[in-house]
Amino acid sequence: MQRKPMREYDAVIVGSGPNGLAAAITLAQSGRKVLVLEAKDTVGGGMRTLELTLPGFYHDMCSSVHPLAMASPFFRSLPLQQHGLEWVFPPAELAHPYDDGTAVLIERSIAVTAARMGKDAAAYRRLMHFLVRNYESILDEFLAPLHLPRHPLVMAGFGMLALPSASWFSRRAFRTEAVRGVFAGMAAHSIMPLEQPATAAFGLILGMLAHAVGWPLARGGSAKIAGAIVSYLTALGGEIITNAEVRSLRDIPPAATTLFDVTPRQFIRIMGDALPSSYRYALERYRYGPGVYKIDYALSEPIPWTAKECLQAGTVHLGGTLDAIRNSERAAWTGQPAAPFSLVVQPTLFDTSRAPSGKHIGWVYCHVPNGSGADMTAAIEHQIERFAPGFRDCVLARHVTSATQMEAYNANYIGGDINGGVQDLRQLFTRPVMRVDPYRTPLKGVYLCSSSTPPGGGVHGMCGYHAAQSALRFLSSIS
Repeated sequence: MQRKPMREYDAVIVGSGPNGLAAAITLAQSGRKVLVLEAKDTVGGGMRTLELTLPGFYHDMCSSVHPLAMASPFFRSLPLQQHGLEWVFPPAELAHPYDDGTAVLIERSIAVTAARMGKDAAAYRRLMHFLVRNYESILDEFLAPLHLPRHPLVMAGFGMLALPSASWFSRRAFRTEAVRGVFAGMAAHSIMPLEQPATAAFGLILGMLAHAVGWPLARGGSAKIAGAIVSYLTALGGEIITNAEVRSLRDIPPAATTLFDVTPRQFIRIMGDALPSSYRYALERYRYGPGVYKIDYALSEPIPWTAKECLQAGTVHLGGTLDAIRNSERAAWTGQPAAPFSLVVQPTLFDTSRAPSGKHIGWVYCHVPNGSGADMTAAIEHQIERFAPGFRDCVLARHVTSATQMEAYNANYIGGDINGGVQDLRQLFTRPVMRVDPYRTPLKGVYLCSSSTPPGGGVHGMCGYHAAQSALRFLSSIS
């Protein structure tokens, strides 16, 4: 009789994005022997910082601004600052400029922010006071799989605000076009048409986090977040192997449990015929959303915004009015032409370590149809010039990443979808399939822990944390 191979590990995690690393830490904290396998030569998924343009200019491959990492119940429980992570807080979280040279500024202070909103000051103040007062309870519910509410009264109030579309909510809640546009820009992070139900939730959450914890950057780049997490994981005894692409089950060492920080499409490919046909069919129906088109810049000087308030903000939203942003986000689904809603970040205004002395980096992205190879450079730079005339004269070098190239960089970004799948009501809490435990697969000891599981995209680690909790219950049952 052929003997089964000895199990060297309690758990193997495939993929080292924030969720894979969160799963590894959760298991290691419980005394389990853990191995992480990463296909690339460095860990981190979207949390990587590279010299994409010129030597000495350090760019984040994906996001730079991390309100969810700051607020995440899981990451906040870790001693990451002891492992080298330092947060940088810009004077303002967000600036939203308009064609008349003005800009709406979102600062940590609700009172200071509201005071600039004219007729909408009182409405904005009431809304944000409610959200910030209850932000821990709201996040506790929002960053979890589908469950009976632990804070039913708070969630009843939040649900009444969050379930409408962003378009409907902004028109009902605010009277001025300026504030409606600001809310639309925050809601556009959902990467969905703003007429969709529950898109208001994304604007509410991001506005809440702006005032509750801020929208910080990691000093030195997003790779510093990954570095701190890895440092803590290895201190717990966890192991990581890079350049270890998993193409099939044969590439995974024997372990009691295996957790996959991959999307359904990759999981199907790795598992092959091992998956039950009904589960495989359900995964094949999983829906991916629009992709992103991103440009990284090496700059000779700060972006010359007409509205100088933009120089105080970590994030700048370019799109103008609610209607313009709504048209842009619909175009990302239909492919129809529209001026792209663009998100701009210039980290070196607040962290000079990321470029040579006196020089700067910046990046901008917009949403495009899934798998699009379209060149959006001219359209995006037209948007920047619209609010910062002379911007092109500041460009020393640029690095472009299309939606298809984004997937080539990170296999989890199917068609450039950085959220791991559509985050609408049909798929937000039931991703990747509707199951009591969405992380557990029909295969014994096999789990999904990517952003294709609840609560979805973002650098918060909660998908990995919840998946690891499910795996720990299984490990306890067999020990």
